[in-house]
Amino acid sequence: MTIDHAHWAHYLLSAVDERRDVQAITKQVDELSIDDAYAIQAALLELQLGRGDTLAGAKLGLTSAAKQEQMGVDAPVYGWVPASTVLHDGVAPLDELIHPRCEPEIVFILGEDLAGPNVTADDVLDATDKVVGGIEVIDSRYEKFSFTLTDVIADNTSAARVVIGDEGMAPRDADLTTLGCVFEVDGTITGTATGAALLGDPARCVAMLANHLGKHGQKLEAGWLVMAGAATDARPLEPGTTAIARYSHLGSVTVSGKV
Repeated sequence: MTIDHAHWAHYLLSAVDERRDVQAITKQVDELSIDDAYAIQAALLELQLGRGDTLAGAKLGLTSAAKQEQMGVDAPVYGWVPASTVLHDGVAPLDELIHPRCEPEIVFILGEDLAGPNVTADDVLDATDKVVGGIEVIDSRYEKFSFTLTDVIADNTSAARVVIGDEGMAPRDADLTTLGCVFEVDGTITGTATGAALLGDPARCVAMLANHLGKHGQKLEAGWLVMAGAATDARPLEPGTTAIARYSHLGSVTVSGKV
């Protein structure tokens, strides 16, 4: 069965535009390969850029062992960060989202391009201007936030919004594997983790993304932000909810849900 990548890209973008969840693609086709899923993701990004959006960076998902085990996979997934999704005031517009959740992220701000193949964690540190804390707001377009691996790839890894912290540090100012994060939602600690939860090293995750893109003739560009993935569980972001990610060396980042 031939997958119509453009059709499914329009299908997912319509869900975003109309703020409604839709049935997973894998429930409607006989088989959705990883290659087809990334082709749909690329078509979706092309539609967004065709509207005048630009790219602020790229991201990884499923970079913690726990999340990979939950999904039954052994590799991360990759997606894009459109500039329109970066929040500059820490307020997430819930009237534009379907069923958002939030999770802490370690974010790399690149000072140089990174192009695979054979990018290493050391190469990532060399190319990084600074590391900052962040909170990603994910918002699967699928019903009940339920999807397979290829569904979530096609849906740009549930990317919706992101808040980037003002504080940061040079990439070698501290050991990123021991970088600590405490995630607090409405005054309750919901998760704690260190950078090592991201496949042993957040910089290694970014290297994997650069090498993945290199296979497709693409690269991570200077000035981009790159999210290495979430080390704790995502939590619902509802009207009035305030989530705070407190990082060692990186300060705190806050996001609030507002209608």
